[in-house]
Amino acid sequence: MAAETDFLAVFGDPVQPELARTLDLGGYHWKAVTSPDDAAEDEPPLGWAGAVVDATTEPTAAWAFMRAIRKREPGTPPVLALVSGAQLADLELRDELFDDFCLSPFHPTELEARVRHLLWRVGGGTRPEMIEYRELALNLETYQASIAARPLDLTYMEYELLKFLAQNPGKVFTREMLLNRVWGYEYYGGARTVDVHVRRLRAKLGEEHASLIQTVRSVGYRFGQSRWSS
Repeated sequence: MAAETDFLAVFGDPVQPELARTLDLGGYHWKAVTSPDDAAEDEPPLGWAGAVVDATTEPTAAWAFMRAIRKREPGTPPVLALVSGAQLADLELRDELFDDFCLSPFHPTELEARVRHLLWRVGGGTRPEMIEYRELALNLETYQASIAARPLDLTYMEYELLKFLAQNPGKVFTREMLLNRVWGYEYYGGARTVDVHVRRLRAKLGEEHASLIQTVRSVGYRFGQSRWSS
């Protein structure tokens, strides 16, 4: 995940809940700021690794903030601007104020990728260790999970079971194998434990995504598609 010294300044008053959630799920460290003075006062010892600026709600203040960031000495953090479709026509007039932009409303996967790319360009943070399968995302550093950008409220063992299955897509596991591999060889619970956790996971994934965990009749469970499936 991002290093402890890689902090993002996030401009927005207030910060969009979806933006905050996306950065949290991505494992990024960030601080909400509402003015250049805020950014200067709250700046970490090694400086801001980058800035994400929401220009959709208070565009005048947002562009002024980006202009102030560009005048910083000795260093200027890279800037990602969130803009609306109506603002696209004017971007060329302000392209010196930002390094990249993302249309809002945004898809969390795209925004996280752009933030990651922004930090990589300046030798900053690295991508958090993730497991991703279609719309499922598991952050192995923060133990957070989401499906289609919707956070999943999982217990520790539900997370561990989903993580194990997602790490082995297409493979079939018996209930006994899952008990041994997820709960441990010293666990003496019965196979019903696996069934209960699978049922809870399917419920939390939701009807649209419950089929990610498939029942293989008379054998056990499989996550995702078999490599032989069309």
